[in-house]
Amino acid sequence: MCDSFRANVDWQFLTGAQWVAHPGNDGVRYGVRLVSDHEVVAGLPDFEVETEQYYLHVDPAVKVHAVCDFPVVEGPHSVNGPVAMPVVFTKGWGKGRVYYNALGHKAGVIGTGVAAEAMRRGLFWAMRR
Repeated sequence: MCDSFRANVDWQFLTGAQWVAHPGNDGVRYGVRLVSDHEVVAGLPDFEVETEQYYLHVDPAVKVHAVCDFPVVEGPHSVNGPVAMPVVFTKGWGKGRVYYNALGHKAGVIGTGVAAEAMRRGLFWAMRR
């Protein structure tokens, strides 16, 4: 979602982020930490995934609900030290709602478990007014 329509700044503004890299490519194992009590993640435990770890440029207006820690793999970004990269966030857009979840490069990543429940909740949250 945040890597689509790269030349469209309105799309980037709407989605709340722009994908810039996935150091280590696919198959990186990392933890996802829940950092809010928002309804899309309330009561869910932290969990691990094995997938692409997205590095995003993020709109400061988003409400972050889950993060992953960078760096997990070495790269030119490592000299900057650790950062908590948003993985799940929400924001408003006009009268609408935006739910973003960086997980799911492959269906198995969000097919079951905590990741699937966060996705289900987020999609239902976005559909409500």
